[in-house]
Amino acid sequence: MSTIVKLSQADILQQDNSVVLQNISLSIGEGEFTYLIGKTGSGKSSLLKTLYAALPLQKGHGEVAGIDLRNVSRKNVHILRRKLGIVFQDFNLLTDRNVEANLEFVLRATGWTDKEDITKRVEEVLNDVGLLHKRLSMPYELSGGEQQRIVIARALLNKPVLLIADEPTGNLDPETSDDVLMLLRNLAKQNNTAVLCATHDYRILQNFPARIVRVNQGKLIDEEGVATV
Repeated sequence: MSTIVKLSQADILQQDNSVVLQNISLSIGEGEFTYLIGKTGSGKSSLLKTLYAALPLQKGHGEVAGIDLRNVSRKNVHILRRKLGIVFQDFNLLTDRNVEANLEFVLRATGWTDKEDITKRVEEVLNDVGLLHKRLSMPYELSGGEQQRIVIARALLNKPVLLIADEPTGNLDPETSDDVLMLLRNLAKQNNTAVLCATHDYRILQNFPARIVRVNQGKLIDEEGVATV
């Protein structure tokens, strides 16, 4: 099993350059599903942002999908992000176009040009999330759960090796949250995609158990209670 995320002796900085996590290590393998938990302000989102290079890694070693995070710049960040899928709590769908056009926009923005290939890939990911019949719907015509499924479909477009989910069920009711988590788990297994899911929803951890990494007092602690340093 290849390693998709590897951090070693890394410091994680917040937007203001203050250190929020210090001297941490983390390893996530291909196809592995991992929860990231911790209090608000503990550094979960900063860690995720570092992994997709929205925040720089200035100290320590970090690799994501074989790319050295220290070498990522504005000019080449697209190379990293093509290998990632990112799901946020807020859906951030383009409200002026339908589902199909939302997904086509992402493919074209990431270098896809062939119309037939684009149409085929859009249909594939919509089928994966069970919403092919909604491809011509506008975002406002969809429920919250359906919108989040479209966001997951969007994240899958470029066949990522790592799916980063930041509170993906934060705006959903419990039943819909369960549906979305089950979908993420099944897709990860089906596509052998690593998933790192930050959540506050401890009910989900009980219903869908997996590896847990806890952020606590500037450190990462695995589910056995051993600091990952």
